[in-house]
Amino acid sequence: MLIFLTILGSLGVFLFGMKVMSEGIQKTAGERMRQIMATMTKNRFAALLTGFLTTCLMQSSSVTTVITVSFVNAGLLTLREAIGVVMGANLGTTLTAWIIAFVPKFDLGSVALPLVGLGIPLLFITKGRPRSLGESLIGFGLIFLGIALLREAVPDVHQAMKTTPEFAMWIRDLVTSLSGHGFFSLLLFIVFGTVLTVCVQSSSAAMAITITLAANGWIDFDMSAAIVLGENMGTTVTAWLASLGANANARRTARAHLLFNAIGVAWMLCVFPFFVGFIEWLAVRLPEAFRNPNSLGTDLAISLALFHTMFNFLNSALLIGFTPWLAKIVMHWVKEPGDGPAQPERLQFISPGLVDVGELNLPEAESAIRRMAALNQEMMDRYVKIFEHPKDDCSSDIEDLRAMERLTDVMLSDITNYLVRSSTHHLAERHAQSVAAMLQVVSEMEQVADCISRLTKLVRKKYRTKKEFDPDTNSRLLEFANTIQEFIAFYREQLFRHVTDAGLAHAQRLEETTDQMRKSLRKNATARMREGGDIEAELLNIDIGVQMERIGNHALNIVEEYRYIEAEDSGSA
Repeated sequence: MLIFLTILGSLGVFLFGMKVMSEGIQKTAGERMRQIMATMTKNRFAALLTGFLTTCLMQSSSVTTVITVSFVNAGLLTLREAIGVVMGANLGTTLTAWIIAFVPKFDLGSVALPLVGLGIPLLFITKGRPRSLGESLIGFGLIFLGIALLREAVPDVHQAMKTTPEFAMWIRDLVTSLSGHGFFSLLLFIVFGTVLTVCVQSSSAAMAITITLAANGWIDFDMSAAIVLGENMGTTVTAWLASLGANANARRTARAHLLFNAIGVAWMLCVFPFFVGFIEWLAVRLPEAFRNPNSLGTDLAISLALFHTMFNFLNSALLIGFTPWLAKIVMHWVKEPGDGPAQPERLQFISPGLVDVGELNLPEAESAIRRMAALNQEMMDRYVKIFEHPKDDCSSDIEDLRAMERLTDVMLSDITNYLVRSSTHHLAERHAQSVAAMLQVVSEMEQVADCISRLTKLVRKKYRTKKEFDPDTNSRLLEFANTIQEFIAFYREQLFRHVTDAGLAHAQRLEETTDQMRKSLRKNATARMREGGDIEAELLNIDIGVQMERIGNHALNIVEEYRYIEAEDSGSA
């Protein structure tokens, strides 16, 4: 029991190190990673390289694939680009196997505490990016320490036979009974690897366990290689779970990950004995540094890392050319929802559980806010259409406007909950400020939608009661509405961009114009009422002006919110 708890504790140090390191890297280079994944994946080979480098950096293919699903859901990656990233993630995760295999050879465990020591001063004496770098160094150190502790916690077979002979014999008998059934045994170990990866929610952790057991003689090379194949299947579960509730392309990305790995395992099953023999032949021909073990079983660990790398490399090389066909298969597998009335686009906070990816989930919130701004603009355009055509049947436009207003309410709730969830995770200072800005912006946009909805009701009342405005008033109201359209289009363009001094001045001029227009409309309406004009019609005129002026106020607030964030980032605020 003590041995089991020691192994579990060692694995915990490894997993915690991976969590700390991954979150530190996100905060250090999250913005750059977002840009790389959004811009450097335009062909399948670049996408594969991006997935490979991201996974090497994050030390988790699960994190990379979950980020990929999130980016597809946000519209930052296409399905074909995402499939390439997923292929690269599978290849990138093989680096972990080499690190684990080389720990006993070069005693990387001895550098674990110095790495933590380097990170501690950065953690306590600075903030911002240096602090995040300190977290990354501490995480790397804990990963190395966890691997070293795990290897020390698992005794080799000879030692176990002396210290706990009954337990060691029971384990050996169990392994022998499972491995004596030919092809069926191969399937059993693949299933074991899948279940192990699902349980620990990390193929890297599962690989650490597998290599440690193999290096210490508990399982032979064939068994451990089969377990590695299962781990490749198990790592797809995280992305599958992350895609639940996401849009069709995000679900397709998760299915493509599963399909890619399943095809790889399928062809490997057909050639498994020959491939294992090839790896054993290749392992003994590696350079001298790979072939001189310092302790029991290191050659087996190197062979297993080589198997993992060669399998994923060959699988990627074989299937990279079939990316369009994989995309077609998953598009047929996951159908787009049928046409119909607009449905609320529900946001789902995506996280693999083990590692916080809140920093890289923000693009999905940004995409939802852009959709909300586009909805504001469409609503205002529909309002102008209704105002300009009093004699046309605009019932369908009015119903659409009602649906859009309800949709903005749903989006406000979803985006707010999403951002609050993000803010409970560790965020870099800049992104924490962005979250605060986005919370304010979505509230302002929802207020814009409410104002447009009230404008529509006022115009309907005007037509229903047959109230007529004089041509000059109609012209002024239409000019006012066109100014609001321009203002909405302007803040839509400025979202998540640097607001220049000229841009801010333009927004302020537009807001001042709406104030002047509202005052002018009110003044003229008051004068006409004094002269015996239709009081109810003039009150409608004033109310319309008030609602449009309120939209101008909300629009300026949106632009100023992002101006403030830029000032904070530059240190001028």
